[in-house]
Amino acid sequence: MSNKKIIDSSHLRGDFFGGLTAAVVALPLALAFGLQSGMGAIAGLYGAIAIGMIAAWFGGTPTQISGPTGPMTVVSAVVITSAIETNGGSIESTLGTIMCIFLLSGIFQILLGVFKIGQYIRYMPYPVVSGFMSGIGVIIIMLQIFPFLGHTSPKKITQIFSELANIINDINIASAGLALATIATIYISPRLTRLIPSALIALVGLTIISTIMGLDVKIIGDIPEGFPALKIDSLINVDFSHPMQLIIPALTLAALGTIDSLLTSIVADNMTKTQHNSNKELIGQGLGNMGAALIGGIPGAGATMRTVVNINSGGKTRLSGVIHGLALLIVLLGAGAYARLIPLPVLAGILITVGIGIIDYKGIKHIVHVPKTDSIVMLIVLSMTVFVDLLQAVAVGMVLASILFMKKMSDIVEKNSSTGSVDNFAREEIWSDETDISEHIREQVYIKHFDGPIFFGFASKFNEILSSLPEVTVVIIRMGLVPYIDQSGIYALEDAVIALKKRGITVLITGIQDQPKDMLSGISFIPNLIPEEHLFDEFLHCISQLEKGAVESDPETSKSIVWNLG
Repeated sequence: MSNKKIIDSSHLRGDFFGGLTAAVVALPLALAFGLQSGMGAIAGLYGAIAIGMIAAWFGGTPTQISGPTGPMTVVSAVVITSAIETNGGSIESTLGTIMCIFLLSGIFQILLGVFKIGQYIRYMPYPVVSGFMSGIGVIIIMLQIFPFLGHTSPKKITQIFSELANIINDINIASAGLALATIATIYISPRLTRLIPSALIALVGLTIISTIMGLDVKIIGDIPEGFPALKIDSLINVDFSHPMQLIIPALTLAALGTIDSLLTSIVADNMTKTQHNSNKELIGQGLGNMGAALIGGIPGAGATMRTVVNINSGGKTRLSGVIHGLALLIVLLGAGAYARLIPLPVLAGILITVGIGIIDYKGIKHIVHVPKTDSIVMLIVLSMTVFVDLLQAVAVGMVLASILFMKKMSDIVEKNSSTGSVDNFAREEIWSDETDISEHIREQVYIKHFDGPIFFGFASKFNEILSSLPEVTVVIIRMGLVPYIDQSGIYALEDAVIALKKRGITVLITGIQDQPKDMLSGISFIPNLIPEEHLFDEFLHCISQLEKGAVESDPETSKSIVWNLG
């Protein structure tokens, strides 16, 4: 994208307010994430400024707001703790090692972009993503239990369980009260006003109350003011004699940052009806994380909530992300004296709501209705994320999902004595029973063929096809050759139908087999999204009913089927 487009005057107002609003949302989160990482609140703010500006300028998703995120902070905290344990001493004495790992993670992300690896995010099975994100949410919540009660949290989840009994009788009532008030404010204030982000209301309001009342709670304490300085000197004393101790955690951060950012890019695409450049986005994220590392900031990624806020507030181009970073820089230059007064229980309350928001309730709710293999994968990934290791959890989930899918396909092949292909998607490939359809129907109907299983490797391609759908009033989905649908396919189909309904398009399904129908009925896709009367056993019967005008349009759609009007 050229600079002329970046500074498009027609978008200046929207970009300004989008970036400014995103910065307001980012401020309390940046401070909270920095504190949770172990490097201090200022490290979160440094990261938000550097990544926010650099990733926005060089990335491939114009409306994306980047900065420290829950998943990246959890991994960063593990990296920092491990570096201190390995090298001994404190954060100050191991800062060079920590910076080196963060720098390497940025370099690895750039390499992933250069070698065009970003496009393969589409093959991440939904149960793996679901289990991973829910696990991250659980970790964030667990790590805030001790600060909630007025104590310093252990760094490991197992230690939290083992040491929790020791502090139950030593609860700081003021801390618990502030944390509860923070959570209540975040959930209640949007019902009263949406002009000011609820987390900011909690942060400012409860800090003032705590300061005036002189509550006996822990606060952030002194934080540096002024422009962040380069900390290149810290890299001089890094011990490179054990390179894998640097490379493995850096790869973990790079892989997680890639997943985190590109999932947010997909959200941005869906909201703006645009298409991001995944490889360019990874280069931007890598540069941003390198910039953050050089000034002592924690790494980050594309932040879903802040990106959504930016888009909803008018952000259209990458200038909005730059404005978001500049706004945070202005806060850094002038608000350090006040930020030091922020109570730690308030930040704990903010992080608890972040953790609650990250958990995938949709996946958990449908756990008994989706294929059992998907449920097993999700639970294994969730458990390993919380108790073992994040990257290992994703790796095991991917391998397990692939093996179980191959087993399922083998069973289907054995049963049907034939295999399906997932390549027959084009509308132009007219099947033999479609040759006699009248021109009147052809002008109004889009026929989508599915030839083979609908699974995690197919979901993104499905969405790409439907995004280029022409102007029609009815879409017929032919599922007669679909023997199996997994959780990723279920949700891809669900998202597609919801998007079609928003465009006023009626969706009909023909020839659906037992397993897909059972899965779609289990999550109430049938009949909530597709009523029973819009299911047809035979394609020609469906066409016949359309010819007769006997198919009613959905009440949720804004258009009526043209031939029902006359």
